[in-house]
Amino acid sequence: MRRFLRSGHDPARERLKRDLFQFNKTVEHGFPHQPSALGYSPSLRILAIGTRSGAVKLYGAPGVEFMGLHRENNAVVQIYFLPGQCQLVTLLDDNSLHLWSLKVKGGVSELQEDESFTLRGPPGAAPSATQITVVLPHSSSKTLYLGTESGSVFVVQVPGFRTLEDRTISSDTVLQRLPEEARQRRVFEMVEALQEHPRDPSQVLIGYSRGLIVIWDLRGSRVLCHFLSSQQLDSACWQRDGRLIVSCHSDGSYCQWPVNPDTQQLEPLRSCVPYGPFPCKAITKIFWLTTKQGLPFTIFQGGMPRASYGDRHCISVVHNGQQTAFDFTSRVIDFTVLSEVDPAAAFDDPYALVVLAEEELVVLDLRTDGWPPVQPPYLASLHCSAITCSHHVSNIPLKLWERIIAAGSWQNTHFSTMEWPIDGGISLAPTPPQRDLLLTGHEDGTVRFWDASGVCLRLLYKLSTVPVFLTDTDPSEHLNAQGEDEWPPLRKVGSFDPYSDDPRLGIQKIFLCKYSGYLAVAGTAGQVLVLELNDEEAEHVVEQVEADLLQDQEGYRWKGHERLCARPGPVRFEPGFQPFVLVQCQPPAVVTSLALHSEWRLVAFGTSHGFGLFDHQQRRQVFVKCTLHPSDQLALEGPLSRVKSLKKSLRQSFRRMRRSRVPSQKRRPAGSPGEVPERSCRTERLGLQNMELAPVQRKIEARTAEDSFTGFVRTLYFADTYLRDSSRHCPSLWAGTNGGTVYAFALRVPPAERRMDEPVRAEQVKEIQLMHRAPVVGILVLDGHSVPLPEPLEVAHDLSKSPDMQGSHQLLVVSEEQFKAFTLPKVSAKLKLKLTALEGSRVRRVSVAHFSSCRAEDYGEHHLAVLTNLGDIQVVSLPLLKPQVRYGCIRREDVSGIASCVFTKHGQGFYLISPSEFERFSLSTKWLVEPRCLVDSAETKNHSRPRNGSGPEKALGRARNSGSQSDGEGVLKEIQSTLEGDRRSYGDWRSQQVAMSQVSRPGVQAVR
Repeated sequence: MRRFLRSGHDPARERLKRDLFQFNKTVEHGFPHQPSALGYSPSLRILAIGTRSGAVKLYGAPGVEFMGLHRENNAVVQIYFLPGQCQLVTLLDDNSLHLWSLKVKGGVSELQEDESFTLRGPPGAAPSATQITVVLPHSSSKTLYLGTESGSVFVVQVPGFRTLEDRTISSDTVLQRLPEEARQRRVFEMVEALQEHPRDPSQVLIGYSRGLIVIWDLRGSRVLCHFLSSQQLDSACWQRDGRLIVSCHSDGSYCQWPVNPDTQQLEPLRSCVPYGPFPCKAITKIFWLTTKQGLPFTIFQGGMPRASYGDRHCISVVHNGQQTAFDFTSRVIDFTVLSEVDPAAAFDDPYALVVLAEEELVVLDLRTDGWPPVQPPYLASLHCSAITCSHHVSNIPLKLWERIIAAGSWQNTHFSTMEWPIDGGISLAPTPPQRDLLLTGHEDGTVRFWDASGVCLRLLYKLSTVPVFLTDTDPSEHLNAQGEDEWPPLRKVGSFDPYSDDPRLGIQKIFLCKYSGYLAVAGTAGQVLVLELNDEEAEHVVEQVEADLLQDQEGYRWKGHERLCARPGPVRFEPGFQPFVLVQCQPPAVVTSLALHSEWRLVAFGTSHGFGLFDHQQRRQVFVKCTLHPSDQLALEGPLSRVKSLKKSLRQSFRRMRRSRVPSQKRRPAGSPGEVPERSCRTERLGLQNMELAPVQRKIEARTAEDSFTGFVRTLYFADTYLRDSSRHCPSLWAGTNGGTVYAFALRVPPAERRMDEPVRAEQVKEIQLMHRAPVVGILVLDGHSVPLPEPLEVAHDLSKSPDMQGSHQLLVVSEEQFKAFTLPKVSAKLKLKLTALEGSRVRRVSVAHFSSCRAEDYGEHHLAVLTNLGDIQVVSLPLLKPQVRYGCIRREDVSGIASCVFTKHGQGFYLISPSEFERFSLSTKWLVEPRCLVDSAETKNHSRPRNGSGPEKALGRARNSGSQSDGEGVLKEIQSTLEGDRRSYGDWRSQQVAMSQVSRPGVQAVR
């Protein structure tokens, strides 16, 4: 009778839900999408990056991150820190200036926008009169000097953004102060350079695009010196003692001008075209930095020979006879050089070159011979090859963690031992409570292992599957293969390499067993590799087995790509995960599902044609099952030849749309007396159609077996449960397809002592066909206590309780449209939740997660975390299948973001917000990974330069194990706001971001 009782409001359950669930978007991992500006504060040792979407991101020591977003969403063009202050100014492409501050609140720092300003000219003036080209924050931190396209320099007071009109340096004023022979109006166009004298704050260098450089006396409003170049000026800089100016020009040259107010220098002291004599591209920026020993460093961008290397993105470093042109694989946005901070120091002594490219951040060590790169602890270029899949593993055992790090250290020998030089601020977050891995599969056949324990996503190890196969490129080829006498002396730097040797190498599925160290990787061309972790370099033959998924079918012909050819003979593998067997599916279609059971030494794989089971201990195939329907011709065409199928799909979609617009009464056919069963079915459908539906709801349409890709295997699942009868449990394999079919196979796995002698046997025992034929996206078995079965070897390692095998087990089948629970072994329906009928959405991702209470340490619940095609995330209870909470997470238009989402075992998740960035979110009040940091200008002034040591810190990320409450409890919220710095939910931030310029993140508001 309980199912007929209406569920009322349960205050106790609502309180418990507040203790278990809370949605927050906490931090963005990876490299900012479409960067457009770079700034650096030598005193704070903080780096700032602006993007085309109007975001400002600040980075200091590992774990110190901030993020702000302009209301206008215009591109950030330039970023400048105010000297010695926790403030910065951004210039947008709409010519507006914005002042941001790092303010301490509740013990942590927040990034907030204080005010904005747009420079206005006199009435009737041309827009170019006030179009800002360059900004100079004066060392007094009270004024900004703004160079414009008209050649005028405006002075603005900060804070307040008040224009000091009496101090404007107009081009006419400068012209009147020049000697008669230099008064040529052609020399005045836009201001290209504004630099304060390094020793005298009352002198400013002003460089104009036509080649004129003047040193302007701010006190006396006069020209102290002027220099006139015959070439168009791009940039200029001072020598540290103020006795020399170095300018760079559009013809690829740079000039040195001695500064002497008493004598006018008509010609440069030295003019040089580094990559001449042939025509060269412009040098757009230059640094001239003195050292205690040897000649100065000359570092400049561009200047490459136009004809042969005009398409290269280079920054050249010249010092003591050594010259290298660092060649980047993406466009250079900006660069800066880290050097001695003390203004009283006699020399610059640069120690690091920081380059912001369009797709990555590269830092080079200038104090070590060869100028090697420094390994970044954050801002990882996730998309160095396009991400094709991801897989998260929680709570990695220490031994496996150390072995993975050791394997990765073999790959990092080319990095400098310098500690990360951008180390401003202090991370206040506690140490991560556990070690988490995020594995990403890439288009080039690599799998990257990331430390996802805390705020910083750090690369630990990279696995390449390319050596197993024959490809067009020779693995011995090196990117830097260039003779010593080659000119220009190019050297490739950075990890961004979007080009794949062969699209068939792409990784589609990953499955890692953290207890045994076995790894299964599947790819685009039907390849399934099983790997094991080896601490030593090895050379062996990768055994190959073919799995013919169409062996019982006739008349089918594969029209897609060919299989990859395995490399014959022994293959040498570096320390790390090494493949020992290759299972090649035929036809070589994309592998769509993968499961690994390391205790039984079995791996299951599925494609659009069927699925199979492989015994990787005996290296033999157990069975294959073809799931192809006779009408599934689309499954045989492959991903690269589907033009006709695409037309057919579009045609079917338009037909469905037309049917949905026709009133249901018009769709009802007249029928005949002989159609009684069909008519009753139609009447039932009409009852559904005539219901008042929510605007977002889609009316459920019955699918037919003729729909394309019904045999597409969506999910595979191993379970030790009751399948044949209720007296004996046995190993089993479950498979769910796109056509709503679930196959269950009983497995006979020999005991350990006879494991190598007897074969593993499989027998199909059950086949379930869902009536609505919706794709099966998840399968789960609950034990007698309604708890999900533990992972393989989890009980053996005393990390989980043994499952209850006394009570009856339940089978949970999750399709795109509903959740359905069955009793085992009879497979009779027990419970059902129709998600689509109620919400109008489809399930895209489902995963079991354990939610711990923030109040009671020993209390937690297992639930399902569900992502829908609308971008909503819901939590559904187990075993009663009741919706608990629902949050809007991803925009429904963001199809790639929804497709890339992956959940963790503790109620967190990741999804791609751009090709290069993961957004991290949390559904749990207990598990929350977010930055909590402090930046204080007084504290940061005593920083010393980084030392050469053992490399970046190992404890890079910080996790927070918080006990935060929901917004509903007013008093608790007030107390929490005081203690934690006014936590506000990400949903609140989203709703207010347009109305206010202050950008906040959960926990620390704008702290990223």
